[in-house]
Amino acid sequence: MRKTRFLLLTVLILSAAVGWILSRNSQRDYSLTPPPPPDVVEPKPTQSSATEEPNGGPDREVVADGLQIPWEILFLPDGKLLVSERPGRLLLIGTDRHAIEVSGVRHVGEGGLLGLAMHPDFERNGLLYLYLTSQENGQIVNRVERYLLDGASLSQREVILEGIRGASNHDGGRIAFGPDGFLYIGTGDAQQAQTAQDTNSLNGKILRIRDDGTIPADNPFGNAVYSYGHRNVQGLAWDDQGRLWATEHGRSGVLSGLDELNLIERGKNYGWPEIQGDEQREGMVRPQIHSGNETWAPSGAEYIGGTIFFAGLRGESLYEAKVEGGRVVAFSRQLQGEYGRLRSVRLGPDGYLYLLTSNRDGRGSPQNDDDRIIRIHPRILR
Repeated sequence: MRKTRFLLLTVLILSAAVGWILSRNSQRDYSLTPPPPPDVVEPKPTQSSATEEPNGGPDREVVADGLQIPWEILFLPDGKLLVSERPGRLLLIGTDRHAIEVSGVRHVGEGGLLGLAMHPDFERNGLLYLYLTSQENGQIVNRVERYLLDGASLSQREVILEGIRGASNHDGGRIAFGPDGFLYIGTGDAQQAQTAQDTNSLNGKILRIRDDGTIPADNPFGNAVYSYGHRNVQGLAWDDQGRLWATEHGRSGVLSGLDELNLIERGKNYGWPEIQGDEQREGMVRPQIHSGNETWAPSGAEYIGGTIFFAGLRGESLYEAKVEGGRVVAFSRQLQGEYGRLRSVRLGPDGYLYLLTSNRDGRGSPQNDDDRIIRIHPRILR
C-alpha cells in the first residue's frame, strides 16, 4: 500500500513538471526578430546587377537612345519624360516619342536649348520654363521663356528673363525651382570673366526670380542676382536642410582643372576670376571641393539621402559627394568611362537614377546608339 502511494505521488510530480515545461516553452519566442505586421513585405537581400527587381526592371537599362545632344530631363506627372535637345527641340517620351520644336533657338557652341523646369504647381497650370540661347540684333543672348505645355504642344510663350549675354562657350543653363518657390538660374560668364564680379551683370551668376520674372524683395542687390563670382554654373541641387549646392566649371585650356562644388549663400562672392581652388581673399568664398589639376567638367546635380550626385562631361563619370552639416565629408567617382560624357542626373519617381549622355556634342566619341538615357538602380553605386 505504501509502495502504491509512492508511485502515484511520483507520477503526479512528473506530470506537473512536464506541464510546467510545456507551458514555459509555449510562451518563449525563438525568432531573432518579431514577425512583420500584416501587408508588410520584408526586403530581399541585395542581389547582383545581373538580376531583376520584383517589378521586372533591371539594375541598368537604356530607356531611350538616338537622341541629339540632350541637355535636361524632367519627369512629368503623367509618367512621361520630357527631354531638351540642344539643337532646339523637346522630346516627349512615353510609349512613343513626340518632337516639339522650339522657335528662336540658336545652337552655337555650348549654347542652344538647355535647361527645363516645371512650375511647382504644374499639375494645375501646365507652365514649363526653358533656358535657351538665341540671337538678337546680331548678338548671341540667353534668356528664360515660359510656356503652357498642353499634351505635345507649346503655347502662350512669354519671356520671363532676358539680358543674359551669350557666347559660343560658358552659357550656363541650369534652372530649377527652389524650396522657397522661386526660380533659380545658373549662368556663365560668356567668355568675359570680369562680368562675374559685376553685380549689375546677369552673367557669371546664380539668379533668383519669381515665377513671373519679377524680383524677390530680399534679393541682395535689388536685381535678379543671388550670388556672383561664378565662371559657368551647370548644376543646382538642394539638400534636405534647404541648402543650395552648385557645380561649376573651372579654368580651361592648357591649365584645365579646378572645377568646383559650391555651397551657395545669398549675396556671397565665389571668387571667379580673382581666386581659384584653395586661394583665399577677403570677402570671397572658396569651393567646398575642387578638382585640382583634374577636369571633371561638372554638370547636372541631384541630392539623394545625404549625397550629391553630379554628372561629369570631361571626367566621363558620375561623381558622389557625401555631405553632412553643410560640408563634404567624402567624395568618389562612379561609372568612370562606362557611358562617355554625362550631362545630367535625375532621380526618377521609381527611385532609379536617370543619366543623360552627351557624346554627340562635338567633344565625345559617340557610339551608334548615342545619345542615351540610362536608368540605374542606386544600389550599384554603393
